[in-house]
Formats: sequence, structure tokens, C-alpha cells
Amino acid sequence: MAELNVAVVSAERSLWQGSAKSVVAKTPEGEIGILPGHEPVLALLVESPLRIETTDGTKVLVAVHGGFFAVDGNNVQVIAETAEMASEIDVDRAKAALAKAQAAAGEAGSPESKAAKRAETRLNVAMGGK
Repeated sequence: MAELNVAVVSAERSLWQGSAKSVVAKTPEGEIGILPGHEPVLALLVESPLRIETTDGTKVLVAVHGGFFAVDGNNVQVIAETAEMASEIDVDRAKAALAKAQAAAGEAGSPESKAAKRAETRLNVAMGGK
């Protein structure tokens, strides 16, 4: 059975590398699912959870804050501006950051609105969501 070779890195470090059945990422145009044999793709990533299903069925969640991903053959490279594994996210701290950002949020695209979206993504990933 074919599998994907996936590497997730950020500017700071390598986060995850391994074999996977599938990868789901969010682009400005919407979600894209990658399976073995997918056509080559190069796309931007938006603030969202990155979902990986490993070959043994384990679900890996990563909070991705911008960047891009590339698919070439069965190789998937995710290069994020910043990213965090679900297990690394402090839920209480993420909730506090979300409350603070929402209280200060301005119009869409403002720094406060972006901070709220980042906090929502972190909390969603930490809680095992989509």
C-alpha cells in the first residue's frame, strides 16, 4: 500500500516527520486532502489545524500559523511560519489568550483579529478539533 512521507517544519524547528495515509491542510481557497499518488501541489497555508493520519491510524494535529506546503510524488513538505503540536499547547493559556484577543478584536484583518484567530486555532488543535 502506498504511503505519504510527511515532514512538518517551522522557522524554529522540525515538528514531525513520518509516514502517513493522509494529510488535510487549509489553503486560502479551502481545505485540501492529500492521499498517496496526489498530483503535485504548491499552496499557501492559512491559520488552521493541520491533520495527519499516520499509517498506523494515529491522528496528529498541528496548529499551523501561515506558511506553505508542497506535494511531489508521495512526499509532503509543510513549511509553517510558526506551528505547534497539539500536545505542546497549554489549554488554559490558550483560553486566556483567546478571551483577551476577542475583547480587543477590531475589524477583520486587524492585529487583534489575527491574534484572536491564532488563539482559536491553538485552542481547537489542543482540544482535538478540526
